Amino acid sequence: MQTAISFKNVDSSEHLKSYVSEKLNRFDKLFDNPATAQVVLSVEKHRHSAEIHITADRMTITGKEETGDLYSAIDMVLDKLETQLKRGKQKIRERRTIAKGRTRAIREEAAPAAEVEPPRREVRIETLDTKPMDVEEAVLQMDMSSRDFLAFMNARSSQINVIYRRKDGHYGLLQPPG
Repeated sequence: MQTAISFKNVDSSEHLKSYVSEKLNRFDKLFDNPATAQVVLSVEKHRHSAEIHITADRMTITGKEETGDLYSAIDMVLDKLETQLKRGKQKIRERRTIAKGRTRAIREEAAPAAEVEPPRREVRIETLDTKPMDVEEAVLQMDMSSRDFLAFMNARSSQINVIYRRKDGHYGLLQPPG
């Protein structure tokens, strides 16, 4: 990581520069591309402050901390920046998944979109094991199950039929014409 360190009202020391560089190098694994950091260390009376700006991956994060010790200010601001960076990366990941979902939805829609989109309905697809049986046997199957309908192959006509439970408690049969 490229680091530019400047000092205000404090003597520049190699120890402070190396400390900041070491701490910033742990951020390199979090970035995909090279990053740049601008660090400003200052002292005003008893307030020691550290301000850091990091720019990378189309993201800029900034943090500033003031304490009684310059080293603790550096540690605190780096913790703050790490939290911001992780939150920013998570937002980017969420946006990508939402964008991918939108493009899939757009591709799957055959009709043009209306101005007000209705809520999407989920269609669950199940494969049915249709075995040949008589209508009477299908009624017995419905009596034993809690389902509202049963698709089966009619043994007499060799066609797919659907038997369903009506609101009045009786059964209905759907069969193709012919």
